Amino acid sequence: MENIPCSALTDALTALAQNTSPRRRRSTVKTIPRDQHTSYLTDTADAVREVAKKLGRTRVKWENPKTVMVITKPGDYSLIRITRDLALFLIETPRYGMESGITVYVDEKLKESKRFKYEKLLKNHPLTTDKLKFWTPQLCASQPKIFDFIVTLGGDGTVLFSSWLFQNYIPPVIPFHLGSLGFLTPFDYGRYKEHLHKAMETGVRINLRGRLTCTVYRRVPHPDCKSPEEAKVVHLRNVVRNPVTGKFTVGGWCQKSEQEQIKKKKFGEVDGEDVDDEQVDCISAPIGEERQVPCFTTVPVEKYHVINDLVIDRGPSPYVSLLELFGDDKHLTTVQADGLAISTPTGSTAYSLSAGGSLTHPDIHAILITPICPHTLSFRPTLVPDSMELRICVPFNSRNTAWASFDGRGRVELKQGDHIKVTASRYPFPTVCKEDQATDWFNSLQNCLHWNKRERQKSFAVVESHGERKATRSPHLSKSSTIGSQKSSSSSSLSDLGHDEVFGMFYDDEFHRRYDSNTSNEEDEMEDTSDDDYEEEVFNGWTDEEIIKSRYLANISKELEKVNISSHNDHDE
Repeated sequence: MENIPCSALTDALTALAQNTSPRRRRSTVKTIPRDQHTSYLTDTADAVREVAKKLGRTRVKWENPKTVMVITKPGDYSLIRITRDLALFLIETPRYGMESGITVYVDEKLKESKRFKYEKLLKNHPLTTDKLKFWTPQLCASQPKIFDFIVTLGGDGTVLFSSWLFQNYIPPVIPFHLGSLGFLTPFDYGRYKEHLHKAMETGVRINLRGRLTCTVYRRVPHPDCKSPEEAKVVHLRNVVRNPVTGKFTVGGWCQKSEQEQIKKKKFGEVDGEDVDDEQVDCISAPIGEERQVPCFTTVPVEKYHVINDLVIDRGPSPYVSLLELFGDDKHLTTVQADGLAISTPTGSTAYSLSAGGSLTHPDIHAILITPICPHTLSFRPTLVPDSMELRICVPFNSRNTAWASFDGRGRVELKQGDHIKVTASRYPFPTVCKEDQATDWFNSLQNCLHWNKRERQKSFAVVESHGERKATRSPHLSKSSTIGSQKSSSSSSLSDLGHDEVFGMFYDDEFHRRYDSNTSNEEDEMEDTSDDDYEEEVFNGWTDEEIIKSRYLANISKELEKVNISSHNDHDE
């Protein structure tokens, strides 16, 4: 297997994402020679599959990694000592011809922790003075590439938290299982030295888990509105559909009338419901099917990258959610349900699974659309290609607003007229494989979700013997056999017919064995009894408000740097 630098793989994937963005794909027209017909497309598709196979089989090796970031599950005080021991191992183990190890970044909130004993570390381990540093959300947002890789200590929630910290580029993640479920954490911490040595010295396989970019669009008043009351008015516009070509032509604004002012609240069917002639006085179209649709202005205000799912639900409202679903600017369906889950293949084992969605391998490039308790019998979960651009809108005639959460965080309210655009993210989430992509995924299904596990159906054996001859014993039965020594309740003696039939059951040996969970657990207890006397009050994790504020400050710092560079260049001239 070929070893390539991790940075080169990341740059190649970023370039590939830029060249295959939805906007670029829609604007590209390829002229195929007449003699090649569709063979060109077939060969191209086959080449893409081969590239995908090579990416999955390629081993990635870091070029002398210098820094590692450790993310510890917040609130679990038993992991603080484990974090300290891991940091000392990485710092004091000589690597790459150096007398010391690599620089380790741990959570800044551990600096004041009594269990972490930072001052004692500086006193007893001199290397930690220069090698042990602390990370903050602002550092992750402003300088994500200073970390060569990330080590997570916790469960699946800790892995999701790392995705929430790095909303753009994210280094490869080595997740250790120290949480509850552990679907995304295949590495056993009891063998952390072996796993980390293998990752840094011999290379690893990377599972590029796709993420979704969710952009929240808010409705804003029209610039020509002179009063707040006028800003709330929904204006209609003529839309004509050509029955031959199916294309839509946007016409002028519908003229207002007194009847429109009375029934204004009934407008707002995003999917283009017909409007009665007496409600509005609109400009007639010469040809085609004419409809009137609401037109308003929306602006993007928030953007999130999710590795699991985007969930839009009814929130505290007692009414059913009313959502309009669009794909590539075409209306797909109207959702009347408790909500809608838009998931990645990684998130297919999360909320989507609870709502009846399908299990999807992470290597499949798809977006899962799973309704949450739909009020219909025919709305089944659906998979669409990740090249499709989805929009989920809250129409004006919805009785209530909707609420959206991104990987369970950043919950926001969507009012009438707001919508969310969902596209495939250009920044995948790279996780290190323990074995390979397929093996890790199926092992997680079996160990965490007990996928397709049940007691095996026992086999039957039929032994026939003639009444006048000596019975022939089955080679599978012995004198000491339970079946041979006891009379089977299902056996039948047919002396009138001159032969006997005996029905028995054989048990597979593997089902007599019971898995001993105690012997499979090779982890050493890492508890320090001396730590139990401390009262921990500082390691509570980073809140969403702190992380969002850090991103804002990081963006301001970047803009100030651009201004300083520009001023410096002007001064030189």
